[in-house]
Amino acid sequence: MVEKPILTAAQAAELVQEGTIVQVGGFLGCGSPDKILAALLARHIHNLTLVCNDTAVYDPRTGRINGVAPLILDKAFSRVIVSHIGTNAETQRQMNSGELCVELVPQGTLAERIRAAGYGLGGILTPTGVGTEVEQGKQKLVVDGKTYLLELPLKGEIALIKAKKADKSGNLIFSKSARNFNPLMAMACTVVIAEVEEIVEIGQLDPDFIHTPSLFVDYLVQ
Repeated sequence: MVEKPILTAAQAAELVQEGTIVQVGGFLGCGSPDKILAALLARHIHNLTLVCNDTAVYDPRTGRINGVAPLILDKAFSRVIVSHIGTNAETQRQMNSGELCVELVPQGTLAERIRAAGYGLGGILTPTGVGTEVEQGKQKLVVDGKTYLLELPLKGEIALIKAKKADKSGNLIFSKSARNFNPLMAMACTVVIAEVEEIVEIGQLDPDFIHTPSLFVDYLVQ
């Protein structure tokens, strides 16, 4: 197997350019690549599109902040595609003021749209959102008498993901619930950068425990 380049967090952040569609793993910050996100924040980049489960946690009353939330405060994103923004007061403020375009997608639909991109599918059919605002502008199909929405694949240009362990070829193992969106995003993006806690030699990972094969990973950050 070919060893994948091992970058610093700063080098990884340099690969993200203005206007990029960035998919970031994590669920309320759990499973997010914090070192890469911090390096991206240091660049003060703007006009990114974010695909993520949420915009993490920012509570101005307590000062609690994690995940992609510092980038929200820095106005790095012009658009976010997420399942909810209820834990980030700044995302809500920017949306209400017209500073940020927010596309809210039901969480299961969001995951399936990302998966569809990774699997090379033309879309998915889901009953979620039928008869609500979610169906506006979308094609509806009837299958066996039931109405579905056609939801299109959600592909990204760069995935920033987090894993527990990797070998030098880029095979990844995630930790428990921190796995969340990370494996799906690794399949759905053109360039995949994985921040990992530990890098071992090729052959030291049991193949039965690998969650994301090296085929999908371009760069590692320890």
